[in-house]
Amino acid sequence: MLLAERIENAFDNKPAAYGEEHFRLFAEFKSALNAGEIRSAEPDPTTRTGWHVNAWVKKGILLGFRLGSIVDMSVDAERQPFFDKATYPVKRFDASSGVRIVPGGSSIRDGCYVARSVTCMPPMYINVGAYVGEGTMVDSHALVGSCAQIGARVHLSAAVQVGGVLEPVGALPVVIEDDVLVGGNCGVYEGTVVKTRAVLGTGTILNRSTPVYDLVNGSVIRATDDEPLVIPEGAVVVAGSRAVTSGPGKEWGISLYTPVIVKYRDAKTGAKVQLEDLLR
Repeated sequence: MLLAERIENAFDNKPAAYGEEHFRLFAEFKSALNAGEIRSAEPDPTTRTGWHVNAWVKKGILLGFRLGSIVDMSVDAERQPFFDKATYPVKRFDASSGVRIVPGGSSIRDGCYVARSVTCMPPMYINVGAYVGEGTMVDSHALVGSCAQIGARVHLSAAVQVGGVLEPVGALPVVIEDDVLVGGNCGVYEGTVVKTRAVLGTGTILNRSTPVYDLVNGSVIRATDDEPLVIPEGAVVVAGSRAVTSGPGKEWGISLYTPVIVKYRDAKTGAKVQLEDLLR
């Protein structure tokens, strides 16, 4: 039986008690997650977003939480206590992994894929089920949430928050494709897909609720009940505002936050982004 089928069966048919065979199955599953052989979401050119969800992978991650008991994982229980599920300790690396983890309080949970030449600046956090592609920079105070899919050569600047999602298992996680620059203090949530080579200016917030105004094409990009927000390839998005046009909000001169596409990436934008290579 395929791994996916065994995970589905173990998740959907909860036994009275889990046995050794379940722990062996989860160990096999987590090893594949750590190696990047399986992903909670993967590219699919036949869909509008360019991605599809592997719900069975999310079920496997949730199975791990069921299996694990809370244990003491502290290096020093008095100075820095650490208690978590036994099935999800910190991820192990060595020099041959080719990942830079700069000292200073970062944490990477087991059950995620972190490719060679990724740089992790302290303190940052990568959660279970995440996928981080080759050459990506995860800067200080950045969060890569559960199951988030981060492409190659991405720069997640300081204090970037990439939301995570485990449930519902069919929900698409946040996806940030290759060669995207995410500026400091940005937040990307609720399954938003940021396509290749896009640039998010400092403080940009993207979610299902807020429309994005494309000044270049004269259009408004929105999520729907069935599809998440999708930021087009090469879009340069900044934090903007739109005026309230009726009621007390209009009388009081109130404006609401909204992301705005002010241009699409060109040679000048590319030259600025290339400066990030000096940090790697």
